[in-house]
Order: sequence, then C-alpha cells, then structure tokens
Amino acid sequence: MKKDIKVPEVKGVYIAVVHEYNDIYKTKDWNAYIINDKGIDLEMVIIVSEGYSETKKTAAFRKRLDKLPAKSYAKIELLQEDLFALNNAFKVSFFEGNTMLDKTYLFRKNTINLKALQTIPLMDVKGVLVK
Repeated sequence: MKKDIKVPEVKGVYIAVVHEYNDIYKTKDWNAYIINDKGIDLEMVIIVSEGYSETKKTAAFRKRLDKLPAKSYAKIELLQEDLFALNNAFKVSFFEGNTMLDKTYLFRKNTINLKALQTIPLMDVKGVLVK
C-alpha cells in the first residue's frame, strides 16, 4: 500500500538566511527568506520554524503566505545569532495547483556564518542557502 502513494518532490523552492543591513536600527541582521524559483505561483504557504539541539528547543514560529508569486521571495523572520548554535528547521507546506507539497529545510548547527555566504538566486545578495 505505501508503495502506491506517490509523494511529489519539491524543486525550485528554497530557504535562505541572508546577512543584510537594517536601515532602521543601523545594524547587520540575519533574516530568513523563502524563495520561489518556479515558474508557477505557490498558494497557501505555511512555514513552521524551530531551533533544537540535544538539550534545548525553541518555541515554534509560524508564518502563512496566501500567495508567493513565481520567481519571487518573501521574508519569513529575523534570526538571533544565538540560534545558530542550534539546528534550525523550516517545515514548508504549500499548494502548487491542486497538489499539496511539503519539505523540511534544515540548517545544521553552526552552518549559518559569514564564511558560508554564497550568492542567493533571485535576490542578488549573499547568504546561506538550503535547497
């Protein structure tokens, strides 16, 4: 029975943590973004994020986007640098047409740092990306 269930693979949707300047507070902040690099809009996007280790766990943060247009991105949340010592998981669920898809994106502990910065697709900024 389980072999008959087809679970579609998520492609073209990424999570990025970007190190960017905050004009209001004049600081460099780490912000998490969801990127839709597909040619189709995503609907009813639900993101649940949390940090965890063997001994610690953060509260779950939830974000909903009614629509994430094709070839676009949206800010999810501000991340405190203290969280980088934890594994940070972003569970993303969305509708692509009439199909519901979901995927968990995991930033392992200490992988979000200035040495790991790379160019982020669609955004033209530097950050850490999980595909």
